[in-house]
Amino acid sequence: MVVLAASIVGKSGKVLVSRQFVDMSRIRIEGLLAAFPKLVGTGKQHTYIETENVRYVYQPIEALYLLLVTNKQSNILEDLETLRMLSKLVPEYSYSLDEEGICKTAFELIFAFDEVISLGHKENVTVAQVKQYCEMESHEEKLHKLVLQSKINETKDVMKRKASEIDKSKIEKGRGDKGGFMSLQSMGSGRIENNFSDMSISSGGGGGGFGSGSGFGLNTDIESFSTKSKGRPPSSATAPPKGLGMQLGKSQKTNQFLESLKAEGEVILEDVQPKASQSRSTAPPLTDPITLTVEEKLNVTLKRDGGVSNFDVQGTLGLQILNQEDGHIQVQIETGGNPGILFKTHPNMNKELFSNENILGLKDPNRPFPTGQSGDAGGVGLLKWRMQTTDESIVPLTINCWPSISGNETYVSIEYEASSVFDLRNVVISVPLPALREAPNVRQVDGEWRYDSRNSILEWSILLIDDSNRSGSMEFVVPPADSSVFFPISVQFSATNTFSDLKVLNVIPIKGGAPPKFAQRTQLITDNYQVSVTSLSNFVEFVSKSLFYKLLCLLPLFSFVLNLNPCLLLLTYLILNPLSLSLSSSSCVANGDEEILQRDQGPEGEGGA
Repeated sequence: MVVLAASIVGKSGKVLVSRQFVDMSRIRIEGLLAAFPKLVGTGKQHTYIETENVRYVYQPIEALYLLLVTNKQSNILEDLETLRMLSKLVPEYSYSLDEEGICKTAFELIFAFDEVISLGHKENVTVAQVKQYCEMESHEEKLHKLVLQSKINETKDVMKRKASEIDKSKIEKGRGDKGGFMSLQSMGSGRIENNFSDMSISSGGGGGGFGSGSGFGLNTDIESFSTKSKGRPPSSATAPPKGLGMQLGKSQKTNQFLESLKAEGEVILEDVQPKASQSRSTAPPLTDPITLTVEEKLNVTLKRDGGVSNFDVQGTLGLQILNQEDGHIQVQIETGGNPGILFKTHPNMNKELFSNENILGLKDPNRPFPTGQSGDAGGVGLLKWRMQTTDESIVPLTINCWPSISGNETYVSIEYEASSVFDLRNVVISVPLPALREAPNVRQVDGEWRYDSRNSILEWSILLIDDSNRSGSMEFVVPPADSSVFFPISVQFSATNTFSDLKVLNVIPIKGGAPPKFAQRTQLITDNYQVSVTSLSNFVEFVSKSLFYKLLCLLPLFSFVLNLNPCLLLLTYLILNPLSLSLSSSSCVANGDEEILQRDQGPEGEGGA
């Protein structure tokens, strides 16, 4: 009472799939299956055929036959039930019931047959159980595939970044060879230093109206999406791109060691890889006779629980003139009419002309503007402005971070929401992490991510935020850690429109003639954009753990033991330690939340009241 074989054959006798459940020679099973089409007759009411040795139990499936070969002693009812079960499984695995579909899923069908029939006897299983047994899902296998895919994606990202760096270095070298823009290098270190803090215009001697040494610097080009690390040497006509030519201090053995580490899955951060958190774009060479640069810098501190602690916008309008004959000009501008912005002109500018007609010109019209391309990329500062507010609705980008500990893991969800007023470019959100042995497990991200193991920072990069992606999120998992470890979160981005909406309408020549050709560059960048923990709660916690607070609690005990007036003891302590409370409070406010966290992690913070 056993099933000898289960097969799927064509009506012409071609065997597509056959599974034997007892020891049979290949010649015998081929002979039995070859004889079946000759024994099948037409016009019969039953679907079984008996010979001298075996019984054929079959069922037509479109142009094929599902066939069971059994011995004559087997129970025909059980054989029909087994055949019915197999007929339900075949369409589950083969969606096209033809020769091509059966051959493509041959192994899946064999595995399913093995789950139904064991050693010739039918197992008590259902179709759902057979499918579950054949899937053989493995959590470890899924995890391995996810890790492998993340490594592949990271390798592709590194390859794209390096290719982009090589292309940019070639472009910069070509510009330098043509006598174009040369980047300003600092003394000794050779790194770009763009100073924006000093926006004043120094008065010059002689006939130059005022000097060209303004502290305003143009950091990025609004027409370019490319980024450049501040830590890398700038490309110039005399400096070849890094990674080419002769290299000292790096042997072949070192390279082989790094390659072996990469093959084992280790994340290797090389010096040639730029850091996204320090990316800045270099200004392109000037081609127009007159260039006016509008730049605003953001200094924003957002609270972790919502709200704005600090919002400060500082803007500057700079002028660069290549030819000396274009120095006698006036600039007519148009502001956006924002009442919260206060404009201030340079002392050498005609303030009445600006307040009445929005025209920037020198007090002495006979003195020209300084010309030439100096080391300051921003040129000569004509106008500066500032805006401060606590209105959260005008913040261009808000960040929400939700850490939660579950078991031995910390799940962190980060979400950004961008204002519809600005299209943000080259957005980099840097999240500090606890010290990890390997990269965090990023489960979902809108954009790209990179883990800086040296600084223990997870960088979330979005190339462009516009109407198609005003909001996005990222989820990752790290070992258990305190929620304060993930703060402060630093954000960097740029935009092509500003809060002031300042526009240059026209450049007016004082001595007459055709208006000269000019170009306007507009840029909004971040100087210090952070999301920090609430300062008030940390201040209260710091004061409660300070020495002054503890001595103040022991003041009644001292007065009782020494039989002295408590007010006299308090006055004596304040005279001997005049800076005990003031220094603690000022250091808490000045250093911010990072200093508080460092004090909390010390021995005294652990034993505080």
